Amino acid sequence: MAFRDVLDIELAAGNGGDGSMSFHRAKYMEKGGPDGGHGGRGGSIILRAIEGVESLERLVGRRKFKAENGAYGEGRLRQGSDGSDLYIDVPVGTTAFDRDTGKVIADLVRVGQEQVIARGGLGGRGNSTFVSSTRQAPRFAELGTPGQKRRVRLELRLIADVGLVGYPNAGKSSLLAALSRANPAIADYPFTTLSPILGVVDRAEGDERFTMADIPGIIEGASEGKGLGLEFLRHISRTRLLVYVLDVTRDPVEELRALQAELRAYDPTLLDNAAAIALNKTELVDEDLVAMVEGELAESGLPVLPVSAKTGAGLPELREALFQLLPDRELWAQTQALEVEPDEVREEPLTLTFREDAPERGATEPERVWEVHGGGFEARLDRFSRHMEDAAEYLSNLFKRQGLYRELKRAGAREGDTVEIGPFRFEYFEDEE
Repeated sequence: MAFRDVLDIELAAGNGGDGSMSFHRAKYMEKGGPDGGHGGRGGSIILRAIEGVESLERLVGRRKFKAENGAYGEGRLRQGSDGSDLYIDVPVGTTAFDRDTGKVIADLVRVGQEQVIARGGLGGRGNSTFVSSTRQAPRFAELGTPGQKRRVRLELRLIADVGLVGYPNAGKSSLLAALSRANPAIADYPFTTLSPILGVVDRAEGDERFTMADIPGIIEGASEGKGLGLEFLRHISRTRLLVYVLDVTRDPVEELRALQAELRAYDPTLLDNAAAIALNKTELVDEDLVAMVEGELAESGLPVLPVSAKTGAGLPELREALFQLLPDRELWAQTQALEVEPDEVREEPLTLTFREDAPERGATEPERVWEVHGGGFEARLDRFSRHMEDAAEYLSNLFKRQGLYRELKRAGAREGDTVEIGPFRFEYFEDEE
């Protein structure tokens, strides 16, 4: 299966079901009371982190996801069923971004973690809700609200305990194969590894183990996006312990400096991670050179472990050192999750615009009209569009309770002025409260 770590998808949560406009019908009962039930909630779309998935490839071929709508309400106060939530299973380490705003909407760093990334619509209320002492037979019901639609980018930042970092041909794949049960492609040319490869390393004694990732070779300019740099560096950011794999036959001191410069340019906090140096290919040089290079590298302040992935020399010491250097998993995980910005429903501020229309037939004065925008009034109005005429009195009183009349009076509205909210028009009267 091909490795994929970035995927763009489109989401549509379920719409809420409409409330029912119904009246009770029974034998010997000519006029029954209102008995319309509520609509069901629309299904949400939920991202869920699971084990055993190392790529977003399983989602390829499906880029659009739609959750179930809520059912309509029915007579006899029967509520519509809620739409089923839709779960999208992704690897641990997946971050979701809203493609339109760039905001982080989910960051899953633990198995079983869930996050709603598209919220289902609300169900509408049936006409039985709107009964009052002065409204015994309401002939209107509320519509459900649309489910949230979203364009989302999923990015996988592979979560491994130990990440091998180095230039092409430094011997990372050979080291991974020697320490773990992984079987990466190994050859004497750069970029043999084109995607991260995971292996499991067991402790010599006991049942402890950790996962090790062979991150593809970094090139100079990787932090600027050269080669596949940004894709590689993304995965390095989620490892508990970095191991710089350096080739003793080249210039390991300069390679360490250049590697750390690339990490610093991508994310300076990466250099705060626990780290060690694996000085590889020691079988190709004499012991005095190894000792000299080891001393020079020690000035970095990092533990230096000479090894030969080919002969196995130094591997037991490296294995034990990595177990001792690994930070506590739970404490580390608490520092990894990105801040997820909550979805806030922000209503546009209320604006009132006054205009004078041509006088109606028989009138001598122009019609005074106040246009209402924002404040949430248009959205509330939309929920009664099917029964607008019958709901006019209810809506007028609702808007009065919600402070619209008070704001109109402050703006200079007069008794008898027309108030216009989209297609809905009603007459303003002085608020006596």
